[in-house]
Formats: sequence, structure tokens, C-alpha cells
Amino acid sequence: MPTASSLARRRFVVTGQVQGVGFRPFVYRIAVERDLAGFVKNSPEGVVIEVTGPESVTESFRSALVNEVPPLARIVSLDDRIFEADAMPDDGFRILKSDTGEGHAVLISPDTATCADCLAEMNDPQDRRFLYPFTNCTNCGPRYTITRSIPYDRATTSMACFPLCEACAAEYEDPLNRRFHAQPNACPVCGPRIWLQDADGGSVCQGMDALRELARRLVAGEIAAIKGLGGFHLACDATNDTAVQLLRERKLRPHKPLAVMVPDIDAAAVYVHIDDDAKTVLTGAVRPIALLPRSKPRPESAPLAASIATDTDLVGVMLPYTPLHHVLFRFLKESGAGAFPALVMTSGNMSDEPIALGNREALDRLAHIADCFLLHDRDILIRTDDSVVMPLRPEDAAGQPEAASKHGPPLLYFRRARGYTPSPVDIQPLEHGAPVVLGAGPELKNTICLTKGAQAFLSQHIGDLENLETLGFFREITTHLQSILQVAPELVVHDLHPNFLATRWALEESGLPTMALQHHVAHIHAVLAEHRFRGAALGLALDGTGLGEDGTLWGGEAIFVDTGALAHERVAHFAPILLPGGDAAVKEPWRIAQSCLHALGITKPGTRPWPWLDEFGAMSSMLPQMLEKKINAPVTTSCGRLFDGVAAMLGIANTASYEGQAAIRLEGIQDSSETAAYACPMREDGALDTLALFIQVHADWEVGVPAGVISRRFHLGLIQGLAAWAAHHAQRLGVSNVALSGGVFQNRTIALGLPPALAARGLTPLRHGFVPPNDGCIALGQAAWGRLMLAKG
Repeated sequence: MPTASSLARRRFVVTGQVQGVGFRPFVYRIAVERDLAGFVKNSPEGVVIEVTGPESVTESFRSALVNEVPPLARIVSLDDRIFEADAMPDDGFRILKSDTGEGHAVLISPDTATCADCLAEMNDPQDRRFLYPFTNCTNCGPRYTITRSIPYDRATTSMACFPLCEACAAEYEDPLNRRFHAQPNACPVCGPRIWLQDADGGSVCQGMDALRELARRLVAGEIAAIKGLGGFHLACDATNDTAVQLLRERKLRPHKPLAVMVPDIDAAAVYVHIDDDAKTVLTGAVRPIALLPRSKPRPESAPLAASIATDTDLVGVMLPYTPLHHVLFRFLKESGAGAFPALVMTSGNMSDEPIALGNREALDRLAHIADCFLLHDRDILIRTDDSVVMPLRPEDAAGQPEAASKHGPPLLYFRRARGYTPSPVDIQPLEHGAPVVLGAGPELKNTICLTKGAQAFLSQHIGDLENLETLGFFREITTHLQSILQVAPELVVHDLHPNFLATRWALEESGLPTMALQHHVAHIHAVLAEHRFRGAALGLALDGTGLGEDGTLWGGEAIFVDTGALAHERVAHFAPILLPGGDAAVKEPWRIAQSCLHALGITKPGTRPWPWLDEFGAMSSMLPQMLEKKINAPVTTSCGRLFDGVAAMLGIANTASYEGQAAIRLEGIQDSSETAAYACPMREDGALDTLALFIQVHADWEVGVPAGVISRRFHLGLIQGLAAWAAHHAQRLGVSNVALSGGVFQNRTIALGLPPALAARGLTPLRHGFVPPNDGCIALGQAAWGRLMLAKG
């Protein structure tokens, strides 16, 4: 027994991602191993730990607490206080019941992929969870999508209606069991169940028979709606082009790439090229859709259907992340799908609608798409789509936040959702207080963001706010995120556009003070927030369009931002053009090409007929009058629209069925062996003369230069032009940091080529590392700016 003089009592308060991740059992174990007395419990201020024992042993405990946390845990802050202890308590170490209250400082974990231990149980015929499709433990399984409120206990999740059987209850109550307080814990005796039914509602079969029958039907070419973790997937055989084309026809998604799920990393390597970093991303706890180059077909496997992705050489691939997925692939192999089965797994919705999450909702909305439905009775409380990322090589990640390197291989995010949310982005601490601000986000690729302390909580991808269904989803997440964070916003920041649904919600429904921030300024504040940057920087915001402060449509902008003085100024922009037909030009890029030609004084074809005349000749003849009289032809400085126009000029995209299609095609046809670059000079007024790029594109096209060569020269010319343009304005403004944001930075050539070009001119590029560069980051920028505005007073 240690003497009283050598005893110490230490109280720790831990905040971060420490609920539902095995953190309290971990604390219990390291305390018991050291014969310490005390307790651990969840509380409104965080996880509270008290230990009493020899001072040196309590120091050993602290070291283990920080350095040996469970794989899913993330400590944000650790308050450690030492007190004298008169005597050693005789009641050992205990896990106490959670406290309830306002202002919880613990974070709900994202949903995570099935762990190796659970998979081993599922594959063991002697285990009671053999092939059970809802197997989980504290190291894996559903979290965010089943959580109604905090604290994260079974009663506040959708598992509340499944009483634990005796065996599961024993695991749940054993502090040394990996299912101790695993809130979704279940087994075939007491847990959720699955069944298969036809689109007309007729029941087919239940349990394992349902998965076997589903596998048989998928191999036969049917389309299935499968209830998953954060919503429904629409699935079909990814090697069956007829099935894929039918899915496209029914879903009204003619061209947009479809994601593919394969059973394991060996199967993935059959269809795409995988390096070590990509392997780490594919097999990690998140299991996002990873965009990877398609590989050449192998004789031992059927190739992926050509219609999976026709506009790009990239294929979106993911591995199974739920027990149900693993069991389904087992039965697919048994049903004749071959050694390397592959399934299309696309969001269970009609295009532009939110993903379906409830059984009745799915049957109502997807019956005209799916031939059958795999359903279960564990409710999904929060819709969450699959995340989409592109793994990068470390040498291609220059300019990302330093902290991003601590979270695994560098990523270029396209959609941040399942597996990443609701984890926060760490932002700059404030000296006096930390206002709670809600960023309402943009219209397209909407997310919302709430600030709390020195963290920003960006929601999962909500979608395009263009219909009432998605607006309803927006309202759900706005309410839910405030609930689980236990915060009440003091301010809502919205876009300048008065007709955006998010803007109207802020002004008409939120009941809170509001401020407006221009779209591209929000882009730059988003990337600066990721870097916790304070001071002045030049921002390059390159995307489609957003309403500018002058009433025109911006999109190729050089913006000075000072986060200290809270000032910004549009210092330069791309050469303006007209968008004949307004939004129609986005879906018909040929209009943009002809507008560029018209601005250059080219009003009729030269040696070659324009590529769009056969399809749109009558409308094309009317465009000059629209442009001259500026009838429904708004002014834009958009970078994204420039890509659209070049693609149309080359005859590869007269029309576009989804956002970014023309630019994706243009990037995909590049001849990588070409090294020449078009000139992209700066005009006397400081604007980037992107029309000079276009006239060179047209000139080469006129004389028959291959489209791949022209595309490459365009990309390289734009990179060189942007770098010189940024260097000029940075020097004039006296800054050296250049923040890069906007949907154009989803283009691999631009995203990877511009940062080193800037660095070669002595500039420091600042890139996104935790959130997408597209409009999915806007809410972060809005919230971060609003927080600074309130703090300034």
C-alpha cells in the first residue's frame, strides 16, 4: 500500500471523439492494469476521469491515455489537474453512468467500416454471429447515422427498440469486452432483421435466404434497392452493360459516372490501378469511394461495363463497409458472379433528390427503378451519402494544411459525407470568446456548418437545393447538428443570391440575425480557415458561377482577403464573356463556345463547320442577336465556363447532362506527351486574358490539330497564366500566400500543376486538405467569416 505522501489524485477532462469508440473501456483497462482507483464517466464537459494512486503510476496512466487511444478515438483537449490524496480508496476503478445536461464537449463518431475482429466472427460457422449482417463492436459500425441525440447511449439511438438478449447484455456490461457499451450491439437473437421483397410489395424471403436470393437476382441482371448505413443504394452487376444501361435509363442519369463496390483489395486491383496510398484509403476505417485510374481488363475476370464511366478514365471504387455488404459478396461468389464480382452501388434516389432512408420512402420513390428491395428494421435516422475522394501522392499534396498529413494519405475531396462527418475541422482559436455561427451554404453541393469553440462542424453532403425534398433534408440536418452539438447559433451567414433556398431559409425561417457573404469570398475564407490562417493573402477562386458583389456572375477571381482586418477586395478577374441563355448555357456548352468566338469577332465558321451546327444550327443563327443586344445573356468571368466552351469548340461536349461533364471530358482527352502551352497573358487592366487562350484553341482546331493536343496546351497555358497572374497581383499587394479554392481544383491537372508553378515564383500555395474545393466548402467559409465578424464586434 503506498504511503499517503506518495499518493496523488488526478482529474482529467477529455474532449473530442471519445463517445461510442471504446474510450471508457480503454480508460478502465489502463487504470485497472495499474491498480488505480477512481472512475470514468461521460459528462456535459467531456469524459471525466479521476484516478488515485502513486504519483509515478498516475503519470504512466496519463501517458497511456494520450498515446494508446483506441483507433476511432480522437482527443481534442485534455485538462489535467493534480490534487493531494489522503488515502487510497478501496472501491477500485469504476465506469459510472453518463451525466446528462447542456453543452456536451464530446463528439459523436462517424460511421466506420466493419473491423477485422467482427469479420472473423462473421466468417466462423461456430460463432453465434456467423453471417449476421448487423455485427459490430466499439471499434466499428454505425454511429452518426443512428444517433438521435446525445449523450450517445443506446436509448438515444435507433437501437433503443431492440432489447439486448442475455448473451449480448453480458458483453455490453463487461468492461473488458470489446462490446462494452457498444450501443448498436446485437445478434441474430435480439437484433435487426432483413428481408427481400419485390417492387410491388410482395414479400419474397427473409434472413440469409434474402441475401442469397438477392445475389441470384443481381447475377441475373436485376436492379436492387439495398438499405444500407446512411440510406439506400441502387445496385446492379457492374460487369453487365445491359443492367447498367437500364439503371441509367430508369434513374434518369445518362452519363454521370457510377460508383462500384468490389469485395476486397485484390478485386479492386483487377479493375483499377492501386498504389500503397490508395490501398490505405480503400481498406481504412472510412471506406470512401476512391477515384482511381481504370486498369486494362484481365482474362480471369469480366471487365467493368463500359457505361460505368464514359467521360473519364477514373473509376470510383469502394470496398464493403458493412457486414451486410460482406455477406452479400460471399453469396455473389456462390451464385456464379466469378472470383471478382463487382456491383454498381449508386445513391438510392432520383437525380437531384436526397438519398432515400426509410423503408416506406424507398418503396414509394424507387419502385420504378428497382426490381426488388432488400430491407431491414434498424431505422436510419440521418441520411448520409458515400464520401468521394481522390488519393494523392505525398509529393502532390504541397499546400495542404500541415495537420492533414496526420490523418493518413493526402486526399482531394469531392464529397465529404459518410465516415468523415460529423468530425470537425480545427480552426483558429479566438482570444475572446468563440461565437456560434451557422453557415447556410450555397445552392449546389450544399452543406451547412456550425462553429463551436475552435472547431467547425461541416455537415455531410446535402445536395443541390433546387427542390422541396432537398430543402427538407437541409432543415433536418440544421436541426440535428445543433442538437448533437448542443449549441444555438448567434448568426446565420448566407449567400448573396436572394433566390437561393438556403438564403430564403436564413432570412425567412431561421429567426436569427443574418449576414451575407459573396460566394467566392466564402471559398477563400474556407481554405484559410483550414489552415488556421491569420493575416493577408491573395485568393484564386476558380469555379462555375456565383453572384458577384457587382451583380454579375463571378467565377474566375483574384481576391485579396485579410482575416485580421476582416477586409476583402476583388482585385482582378478573368476576361468577361456573355452567357447566352443564362442557365441554358451550362447545359449547352456550345453556346459558350460561340459566345467566346463572338467576343473575338468571329461570327461565322471558317475552314471547318462548328461542331454544334448539325444539332443546334437554328439556335446558333439566333445567338449573334442575343449577344449583340445582350438579351438573356448575363456577363460572367467564370473559369468553369471557359472549360465548357473549349470542350464544345473541340466537339466533345455540345451538351452536358451533369455539372462538370464538359470539363471532365476535356481533361480526360489530354495528350500527356504534349509540352507546349498556349499563351495566357494579363491585360492592361489586370484581368487574365482567357479569350487569348480561346483564340489559340480555335486556331489549332481550324487547322486540324488533334483535340488531345489542344486540350493539353490549354491546360498548361492556363496554369502558366494563372501563376504569372497571381505573382503579379501578390507582389502588388505585398503578400506571398495564395489560397486556392473552387470546383476547378477538382481537375487533377490544375490541382496538381498550379501549386508548384506558384511555388516556383516564390509564392506559398494554400490548398484544401479536409474539405472539398467545390461548393461543399462554402458553408465552412461562411461560418468562419461570420465567427470572426462577431468576435470583432
